Amino acid sequence: MTTTDALNNLTRTERSREARRVVLSSYLGSTLEYYDFLLYGTAASLVFGPVFFSGLSPAAGTIASLGTFAAGYLARPFGGIIFGHFGDRVGRKSMLVLAMTVMGVASILIGLIPPASMIGSWGAILLITLRIVQGVAVGGEWGGAALMALEHADPRRRGFMAAFTNAGAPTGAVLGTLALTLFATLPEDDFLAWGWRIPFLMSAALLVIGLFVRSRVSESPIFAAAADQAKLAKTRAAAPIVEVLRAPKTVLIAAGACLASFGIQTAFATFGIAYAVHGGSSKPDVLLAYALGQFCGIFLILGYARLSDRIGRRPVMLAGLVGMIVLIYPLFGLMASGNLALIALAFVLSMVCHGATYGPMAAYISEQFGTRSRYTGASLGYQLATLLGGGFTPVILASLFAGSGNSLMPVGLFVIALALISGTVLLFTRETKDLDLTEV
Repeated sequence: MTTTDALNNLTRTERSREARRVVLSSYLGSTLEYYDFLLYGTAASLVFGPVFFSGLSPAAGTIASLGTFAAGYLARPFGGIIFGHFGDRVGRKSMLVLAMTVMGVASILIGLIPPASMIGSWGAILLITLRIVQGVAVGGEWGGAALMALEHADPRRRGFMAAFTNAGAPTGAVLGTLALTLFATLPEDDFLAWGWRIPFLMSAALLVIGLFVRSRVSESPIFAAAADQAKLAKTRAAAPIVEVLRAPKTVLIAAGACLASFGIQTAFATFGIAYAVHGGSSKPDVLLAYALGQFCGIFLILGYARLSDRIGRRPVMLAGLVGMIVLIYPLFGLMASGNLALIALAFVLSMVCHGATYGPMAAYISEQFGTRSRYTGASLGYQLATLLGGGFTPVILASLFAGSGNSLMPVGLFVIALALISGTVLLFTRETKDLDLTEV
């Protein structure tokens, strides 16, 4: 049996129907994962300092809180390797169900951690532990969700279909931010005591819905056909991570081309929110403005991905990086204005740039690897990009800002440096939109 034969066994109508179901599953799964993961980032910039690091100064508490945010990014590559290995050996679907369950349970438990006033430093230890568990789960989620959509898709629409996985990130951010905004309207003492916990506990509802949808989708036809071929040939390939690391250049290219996108994402999700509040705006107003930007980002990501199916992944991603280099200082200026409309405009414009880098990314990374190691390779490349570009960015930006006497100059230069690195890598890599996935 060849891969092409297996794919042709499905009628066009059946493939279209199943592809839509898989895309919905990927979108909902990614929404849950990023609801939990990015909700943590917002809470880290506003809540965890006074709740779990109350013995430190406000600035030191914020930096320590954002340090726990980085712990999740450190764990993501390990999640990509672990889930990727079994996803390439056993199948995409079962690993996605497991990743979703782990993430949902970890987030619920974060909402139940007692404050430092009750259990002292154990609160921070539990917080960091559960953040690492979150990181492992999201490390396994993205690769499988993106590949399920990509490998079910019409080759002419791969970028668009795979981008629904990435569109789950701003969707999750919108839901998480709106939930946190609702409870941020409480009196400060109530918000810090119990209000911030409710959005984390609400993960239970999203988990039930996500598991129901995900349990009903079929395995990737490209993976299934490749697995059947290996059985017929009675061959056993090397472990997927071994195959990937035999050509580490591919992983490094994927990570380098995409790291700036995560730097931009986390810069505005953490430092940007805190900076706008520092400028005199209320927390609920800033969170509402951020949610508006993320809502627009859903459609921008999908639109840019569709454009990348026509003109290529690289031109779209490069345009987003150039836009961010040009706009970074004006955007922070708008955030410091204290005007809700201008702050919302800043978050929307940031997504105009970020969406161009993030929309084509799911296809761009996945198209770099062959079927037998695609889950592992794509997950590792993506998660290394998140670690290098996003994991330490909040701490670095907060430290640069505090260390320079609240100057934006080093903050902007750091974001620009990330954009230049990714732009340089993209300029020297191949275009992937027309590759045949059954042959790589």
